[in-house]
Amino acid sequence: MKDGFDKSIGLRLQHAARLQRALAARRLQELGLFPGQETVLKLLFDMDGRTMSELAGALRVRPPTASKTVGRLAAQGLLVRKASDADARLVRVHLTDEGRTRAGAIDEIWDSLEDTMTGGIDGKDRKRLRKLLRRIEKNLSAKLGAEDPDLDEQPDEVEEPA
Repeated sequence: MKDGFDKSIGLRLQHAARLQRALAARRLQELGLFPGQETVLKLLFDMDGRTMSELAGALRVRPPTASKTVGRLAAQGLLVRKASDADARLVRVHLTDEGRTRAGAIDEIWDSLEDTMTGGIDGKDRKRLRKLLRRIEKNLSAKLGAEDPDLDEQPDEVEEPA
């Protein structure tokens, strides 16, 4: 390696991601959630009544993985599966009142994590970091042959402090 393994970007990203996941898991546990479950709740909070295929696509996972997560959240009483009115073969997933309450509490956790991760980094550098990370995602996605339209150059929203 050019600068040695301990100075590689890959190692820094891996280590930062691991620490972020650990802190997120600790905070999500306060809501009775495991990492990954919060994303399902937030997706449904934004657009309730998604199909399993829509959820799997939005989560970028295979349908069985999405189904397993939905099953666990349903067992906690946070969402329900209902046959579609238009097509009984389609199952739509809806938040319960408790699921909606917990989904609302997730923003505070995400905002807190974002503040912790970017402490001491000004708005301009945060914007640049987001852009650089999107470029890394796009490079890796292309190498895997999985072009992701969501990774096209997108204008950054001004989102301070998140």
